[in-house]
Order: sequence, then C-alpha cells, then structure tokens
Amino acid sequence: MPAPTQSASIRLDPYPHHAVIQPLAFWAVVLGLILCWAFTKPAHAGNVELTQAEVVISDAASFPSNAEAERITLPDDWSVNRPGYSGSVWYRLQFDRPPDVSAGEPLVIHIVRVCSNLEVTLNGQPLFNGGRMEEPVTRNCDSSQLMVLPPSVLKPEHNTLDIKVRGSSLESVASRQRAAGLSIVHLGTPDNLVRAHQVQRFWGPTWARASCATLAVLGLLMIALSMLGRREAPLMYFGLLTLSWSLMAAGLAWHNPPLESSRYELLLAASFPVLGAFAVQFLLSHAGVRSRLFESLLVLQCLVVPVTLTLAGMGHLFDVARAWYTLIGLELLAAMGLYLWLAFQSRRTDFQLMALLLPFGALLVIFELKNQYFGGLIEPSSMAFDLAPTILLALGFLTLLLDLTRALRAAELARLEVETRALETAAEMEYNFAQMADERVQQVTEAERKRIASDLHDDLGAKLLTIVHTSQNERISSLAREALEEMRLSVRGLTGRPMRLLDALGDWRAEIVMRLGQAGIEADWKTPVSETEQALTARVYVQSTRVLRESVSNIIKHSGASLCTVSCTFDEHEFSITVQDNGRGIPPSSDSKLDRGHGMASMKHRAKQLNGQCLVESAPGFGTVIRLTIPFESSVQTV
Repeated sequence: MPAPTQSASIRLDPYPHHAVIQPLAFWAVVLGLILCWAFTKPAHAGNVELTQAEVVISDAASFPSNAEAERITLPDDWSVNRPGYSGSVWYRLQFDRPPDVSAGEPLVIHIVRVCSNLEVTLNGQPLFNGGRMEEPVTRNCDSSQLMVLPPSVLKPEHNTLDIKVRGSSLESVASRQRAAGLSIVHLGTPDNLVRAHQVQRFWGPTWARASCATLAVLGLLMIALSMLGRREAPLMYFGLLTLSWSLMAAGLAWHNPPLESSRYELLLAASFPVLGAFAVQFLLSHAGVRSRLFESLLVLQCLVVPVTLTLAGMGHLFDVARAWYTLIGLELLAAMGLYLWLAFQSRRTDFQLMALLLPFGALLVIFELKNQYFGGLIEPSSMAFDLAPTILLALGFLTLLLDLTRALRAAELARLEVETRALETAAEMEYNFAQMADERVQQVTEAERKRIASDLHDDLGAKLLTIVHTSQNERISSLAREALEEMRLSVRGLTGRPMRLLDALGDWRAEIVMRLGQAGIEADWKTPVSETEQALTARVYVQSTRVLRESVSNIIKHSGASLCTVSCTFDEHEFSITVQDNGRGIPPSSDSKLDRGHGMASMKHRAKQLNGQCLVESAPGFGTVIRLTIPFESSVQTV
C-alpha cells in the first residue's frame, strides 16, 4: 500500500491592504503637521512693529550715545549689512505707548529672532539678559524672546529701547541659521504676542528637546532589534541615523555649551557627514544594495570633512561646510532615487510608502540647500529642521510596523508549514499504523499457518506414513502415499519458505522421472544450461507442482504414450515448463469433457491465479503438449 501524501498550498497576498492604508495614513499625518506648522506660525496682526533703529558697533556696557549711529531698517542681517563682522552691536529703538492701549494695560516686546544673544535696556533700566555675552556665548538663535515692559519704567511717549546683540559672522558659523542678526521687534499686548512666542518656543527648543529624546529612544530600540534579531543592517543604520540626528539637534538646541563659538561651530559642521552617511547607508541597505566601495567612501568622507573644515579656518568655515552640505545632499537625493527605482523594479510592498515619503524628504533637502545659498534673516528654525524629526519618527515607526508585518506574515507562513507538516506526519503515522496492523495480521496468519503445517506434519503425516508401511492392501498403501505427498506439498505451501528455481526443477525432475518410470514411460528431461539465483515463492512452487502432477497424471492415465519430454526455459521476464508426450492425443469428441475429466480447468485456473497461463495443444495421433508459463515479476524473488 503506497504511503498517502498531503500537501497544503501556502500563499499570502504579497500586496496586503495595509500596504496602501499605511502610506495614506502616514501622508495624512505629515500633511497635518505641515498645516499645523504653517498655520501656527506667529501672527502679529494688531501690534506695533518697531523697524527703525540706530545702530552702533560697540562692545560697551551701554549704548554709546556719543558715537556716530547708523540709521537702519529691521530686520538686520549681518551677513548683508556688515559681512565678516563678529562681535557686539547696539540697537536703539524709539516708541510711544500705542494709543489704543490704556495706561494700566501691560505691554510686551516680542523678538522673533536674535542670534546669538542679547541684552535689553528700557529707558536706561536693565530689562532682560539672555545669558553670557562673552565666550562661550549663550546661543539663543533658535528661540524667540518675550519681555514684559514694567509699567513703572514705561513712559507714554519717547521710550528708548536699547538692544545689545552679540553674534558671529556668516563665514564663521556652521549654517546660515546661526549667523548673527536681529529681526523686527513687535510691541503689543500679551493677548497677541504671548501666543506667538509660545508657538515659536514649541517649534524651537521645546520640539527639539522632545524630538531628540524620542528619536534617541527610537534609535536605541532599532539598534537593539537589529542586534537581538537577525542583525538586519537597515534597522542598525536607521537607529544610528536617529541617534546622530538627536545628538545634532540637541547640540543645536544647547544654549550654553562649554565650548567657544569657533570650536562649537566646527563640531556642528563636522557632524553632518556622519548623519548623511547613516542616511545613505540606511537607504542602500534597505534597497538590498551592499557595496564595500560606497561604505569606504562614506567613511573616508566622514574623516576628510573635519580636516578640510579645520584647514579652511573660521574665516571660510561656512563656505567649505556649504560645499560639503551640497555634496551630502546630492548623495542623499541619489540614494533616494536609487531606492525608489530598485523598489519599483522588485515590486516591494513598501514602495508605495517610500514613493510618498522620499520625495517629500528630497524637497526638504532641496529647500534646506536653497536656504544655505540664498536665504536671508529667517525665523528661528526652518521648515526642514522643524519637519525632519517628524519625518524620521514617522519613518521609524512605520519601518517597525512593516517589520512587524513581515514578521507576522513569516509567522503565519511558519504556522501553515507546521500545520502542513503535522498533517503529513499524521498521515504517515496512520499509514505506518496500518502497515504495522497488516504486518501483525500477517505475522498472526503466518504463525497460524505454521501451527497448522506442524499439526499436519506431526499428526496426519505420521498416520499416513503408518498406513503406507503397515497396510497389506497395495491400493490403500498407494493412496496413502499420494495423500502423504499432497500433505507434504500443502505443508510446504503453508510454511511460506521460498525455493530456488533450480532446486524446484530438481524436485520436479525427480518426481516426474520416478512416476513416469513406474508407469513404463520413458522420460526425457531437458535441464536449462544457464545458472540463476532466482527463487519461487511457496505459493508459486505449490501451484506449479500441482499443475505438473496433473499433467503427468493425465499422461499416465489417458495418453498411452511411450515417451514424455519435459523442458524448462526462463529469461528475465518469465519461466516456462513444457510437457509433451507421443501418445494418442485428445480426440475432438472429447474437447468438451477435457476440463472435467482430465483436470484441465484446474490446471488453467491455477496458472491464472499466478498471472500466467496454461496452454494445451493436442491432435489425434500426435500426442499432447502442455505449456505452463508464469511471469517472473509476480512469481520469482531474488534470494
């Protein structure tokens, strides 16, 4: 019985519905954040803008009234109005109390951007101090400033607001956003200006600190997953990317670093190639691209950038850093394009997500490069720095979600495979159990056959043998001898032991020659010349023996022959025994009685049971030929 086979077709949809839902959900979040960023920017409608100022370049403790002042219009971008200058500048602004503001209502001043630090005096009285004005200078470039004007100091008319700004030239900073300058000064009531200040504080240091902490936790999680799991390179590089971004953003939001401005700006500029290298490696590894050459070039770039920045000196730091920013930005754009192309070619499930995310990231890169080349005095933080942490957070969480989805799909495939193997194992166990049951039945049957054979041999055989030796009647003795031979043949069939073909031929020859000799018929036995190691099963041997006995019995009783020729032939497919006599043959009138009278039906039936045939050819006066043919594959075994 062949073993049953069961198989399960395991197929999961390579483009599940969440492959579309996730990008759409992500894009909705990004658009919502962009709208929030755009519509929550400060609005100063209804307030007074102080744009006219007298400017004196001086590091004095107070506004130098005796110095010659320059009349300017705010905002004041030092890179345009006084290029190459680093130090302190005094601004004097004159204003009156707004006519629509009552005398008892408080007034505040809101400065959207000042870089790096400032001190404020109102009517000769100190009003605000942003921190250290000497090296290392406090850096408030990313924070707006809100100051409440004391009613006791404020006058109805001709108020003097002096602002001392300490800053660095564009040539000596890491990016244009850190160059010195002063924005427009807004004067108004707290109801309008406090909200604008809070919004800018949120998108400035508050959001920077929150995003840094979140990105650091996400980065550590990514690195841990990559090390504890299959050591996936994309997770590792993304974790390093988020960690490096959080460190860089934390440095930008650090107002009081212990380093001098020159060293601190050099350190910030040198951190960008590391950030870009991790971003490029994340995209390449996520796309399945592994190149030792790219990795070596990126490592070399991270080493060369600090060297070139140091050799350029502080007077050319921004120019050299901007050139490197351009190269790193082009590398990022190329990596994004290569990733999208490879993902599209391989029909990856995350292509839809990246097709929405990476173009937006490319726009942020282009926008930031545009600011570095053509920007002016802008707000405390640019859109690229405001939205980049959000993009990284969304990308990180969606990367984890995709990785979890892939893990769940792999687990589902593993579960289906386990179920399939369980079904196959159960079917195999059932098949083995059925085989064992069959073998047990065969063993019991074989044991019962051997018991019956033993009983026949010991009891019936002994009694028949006694009759053969003690009977005085020749006929009874002859019948007992024939019955003993049949009993022995039956016992051989019951025992089930196979017999070599040559041994069987020897037994048949001895029996046939003896019987024919006793009947006075000459026997001509033709033995095969070739040797063989083939064997006949017990069943085939018994049935063939009975066919041959019946054939010889018919010759002795009915043929009147004087000669009987027996020959045997065999090949790899079958063996054949032919018994031929020179007797009177079978007359046509006896054809219908042959099967009943001469045992022909029995002979043919036995041959048919062995998948063989027994042919009888005879004609009056020409003797009879009986040819027994048995197929080898159903009757012969190799011993």
